[in-house]
Parts: sequence; structure tokens; C-alpha cells
Amino acid sequence: MASTEFEQILGTMKQWLGSLSEQPNQFDIQTLRTSLDMNFVPVPDTVEIEPVDAGGVPAEWIHGPGALADRRLLYLHGGGYVAGGLGSHRPLAGRISMATGCWVLLIDYRLAPEHPFPAAVDDATAAYRWMSENGPSGQSRAANTFIAGDSAGGGLTLATLLTLRDAGNALPDAAITLSPWTDLAVNEESMKTRASTDPFFDASMLPILPLMTTSYVGEANPQNPLVSPLYGDPTGFPPLLMQVGGAETLLDDSTKFAEKAKAVGVQVTLEVWPEMFHVWQALAPMFPEAQQAIDRIGEFIQPFK
Repeated sequence: MASTEFEQILGTMKQWLGSLSEQPNQFDIQTLRTSLDMNFVPVPDTVEIEPVDAGGVPAEWIHGPGALADRRLLYLHGGGYVAGGLGSHRPLAGRISMATGCWVLLIDYRLAPEHPFPAAVDDATAAYRWMSENGPSGQSRAANTFIAGDSAGGGLTLATLLTLRDAGNALPDAAITLSPWTDLAVNEESMKTRASTDPFFDASMLPILPLMTTSYVGEANPQNPLVSPLYGDPTGFPPLLMQVGGAETLLDDSTKFAEKAKAVGVQVTLEVWPEMFHVWQALAPMFPEAQQAIDRIGEFIQPFK
């Protein structure tokens, strides 16, 4: 790990986190949005970016050298459903394209509280359907499709699969989640037991979580499977790669979903990376474990041709 760079980023994050919730019932969403849009790592020089309207959803095609236009991956960014977007996740999407050989469709789905549930699910579902039938050069059916996301985007990945399956739509060849948030009811034990070990999603974030959840959930039930996929039935899901840090507060969100999916016959590859924190992949190439995890995504989807 490049410790100096990491410590600088962590210090900056701590300053922002400290300013997010200065009053018990207030949440400075704009500070969070601004902080996430300031890239900590650059987009690789060889990655190209092309704006596109993905069925009514603002998006960008992001592709590395040699990526195949008929091999497409929908990427859903994290940010607690209230922040994040194209600016925050271009570097990660670019590195995933380079590792997988896919054109990555990174979408700017609507955020809460301006657009609470189910806006994000509606946008993700619409974008996936569009991507299946439209490529970088116009209308053309994809040979292979994948869907992936981190944190809230990881939960949204699973909610999108539930929505597509229940609507009778064809599912992607495989799906990938990075530190997914699958339980917005926040009932998981690792929220408490890992609060002292996750440098990014630690005890300082715990008072903010209910405010983020309320912003997104609105009048819905937080145990609605499309809000919290942990309470859904993943029967019929495609092969699933779940990466989660062994030191992070959302550990149980992955392990419990993986257990539930395996019980109904889903092919699940659960990777618990020792000592890793929430969405460590976003800091590639700052330290080897981040790039190694991204490379594993490429290895996972390589057989699907």
C-alpha cells in the first residue's frame, strides 16, 4: 500500500465525514456529493469516455483499449443513494473495462432525497434494457451483458436483477458486487463489530446511515426487497461474484446474501479480502490489493463468451 497517499486521502475523508452531520437530524448531502466527485485517483490515460443517453438515463460509455463493443457491463455507482455519479466513478469504471474487455455503461441514476425509491431502481432497469439492445455505434444487440456496482450500487445491482427477473426479462450473463449495501434496515452485526476496523465506513458514519436511509427509502418499507435485497428471493440469479473487505462494516451484507443465494442454487463466488475496507477497489492502483480485486473481476467474467 502507498501509505502516504492513503493516509492523506483518509485524513481528507475524515474531515468531510465530520462535517456531514453537525446536528442530530440534519444531513449535509451537498458536502458528501462534492467530496465524492473529487477524484482521488485518475482515469487511466488509455481509457476513453463517450456521453450517451441510455434510454432516458444520463450515462457514459467508458472503454479501455481492446474492449469489445458487443460485450457490455452496466456499472452502478455507490454513494448511499444520495451521492456519487459519473465524476466519482469514472476511474473505477475505466479500470474495470480494462480488466474485463467490456464497454462499461456508467449511469447517472437519480439520487435521493430529490428522487427517493424507486427512482434508482427504475433508472438502473431502464439502462440495462437499453444497453442490451444498444451499443456504442447505435442499435445492436449485445453478445454478452454484465451488471456490477459498489456499496449502494451493489445493492442496486441485486435489486435490478430482482426487477428484471420478476418482469420476465433476460438476465445478464453474470453480476458483480463490491462491498454491497444489501440491508437498509441496518440490522447486521458487522455494523457494530467492524466499526473500529473499517477506516472509510467506520463508527463516524453510523449516525449518518439512518439519515441516508430515510432520504432514499421515503415512505417505503426498508425491508422491501427492492430497497434491501437481503430480504428478497434470489432464485434464478446468474452467477454472482461478491467482493467484500474482511475489516468492513458491511461484511455481513455480503456474507448473508451469499448464503441465501447459495441456498437456492445460485452460483456464488464470495471473496472476503482480509484487512480490506469498504470499496477498496476504488483506490487502484494506489496499492496492490485494489488492482488485484479488479483483475479478479476480469477473470470471473472471462469464461462468459
